[in-house]
Amino acid sequence: MKTPVLKREIGPDDAVLWQANELFLLDQRLLPHIEYFIHCEHANAVAQAITDMVVRGAPAIGVTAAYGVVLAARDAWQQAKGGWKAAMEDDLAGLAAARPTAVNLGWAIRRMKKVAQALDDNQDPVPALLAEARGIHDEDIAANHALGDLGASLIEGKTSIITHCNAGALATGGYGTALGVIRSAWKAGKLEHVYADETRPWLQGSRLTAWELERDGIPVSLLADGAAAARLAAGGVDWIIVGSDRIAANGDVANKIGTYSLALVARAHGVKVMVAAPTSTIDMACPTGADIPIESRDPEELLSCGGKRVASAGAGAWNPVFDVTPAELVDAIVTERGIIHSPDAEKLAAHMA
Repeated sequence: MKTPVLKREIGPDDAVLWQANELFLLDQRLLPHIEYFIHCEHANAVAQAITDMVVRGAPAIGVTAAYGVVLAARDAWQQAKGGWKAAMEDDLAGLAAARPTAVNLGWAIRRMKKVAQALDDNQDPVPALLAEARGIHDEDIAANHALGDLGASLIEGKTSIITHCNAGALATGGYGTALGVIRSAWKAGKLEHVYADETRPWLQGSRLTAWELERDGIPVSLLADGAAAARLAAGGVDWIIVGSDRIAANGDVANKIGTYSLALVARAHGVKVMVAAPTSTIDMACPTGADIPIESRDPEELLSCGGKRVASAGAGAWNPVFDVTPAELVDAIVTERGIIHSPDAEKLAAHMA
């Protein structure tokens, strides 16, 4: 990666940018205080950026990986010409291994590989692959707008909501999934206030969700992750709205760690749970949530904060990045195709058919 590139004015859909045949990623580790783009010249830099959480959120990871395939193909074509398909395989494997839980990653790579396989060995692959990557990007933005409006249609009257992690424009191609619903509900006059869990240990709620909503003029207050039960008990919140990194064929949902406990608390208080995600997040080859690979990360993410050790010197840490919320705790899954009420295997199969 080159030195980060500063871009002073960042638009609402700018987390992943392809400009002048180059890929730039907004470094989300530095938000909200510093707005920098990192220039990725090669596929291995894209894989590292995904692993290091420069870019995060399953749809955004898928979009980024698609552009990473373009970079892999460009390097392979320059190096091997007629042998470019074989020459890019190592780069594709590196991209695929970057974040195991985000199903959009493998989905995007498979879609790009299908285009590559149809090309002639002596044909420059970049134009066709770039068109496909841009198509994936554009389709995700359109899907988010569609599911945002559908999700907002479920909200009756004016209410407040709680969201967890960041499922906004930063986590997608643009507009957002959970925040897409929130944005559409705000435009429709249905939203009173948003409560965003701070979302330890990476603080995506306090750093990213609050940043996005504040820029849109949507009132937002932060919650410590353990404060949701008390906030629900106080009343005035009718929905929990979250995104997802993978939805199993039976409707079980993998999302940022803490989502499962939030869904349990919501059920105890009679508050509904909405999962907003594009159909690319639904993995029909994964029977249940028990089959979803759950990524674990460096214990230091919990033991330290801001680069400073906060835990006792001898303490260890258990640091899964995601948990699985059973389908029976989900009131609705909303995709760009429609709304799945009380999801189960039969309803998901019909939806995806």
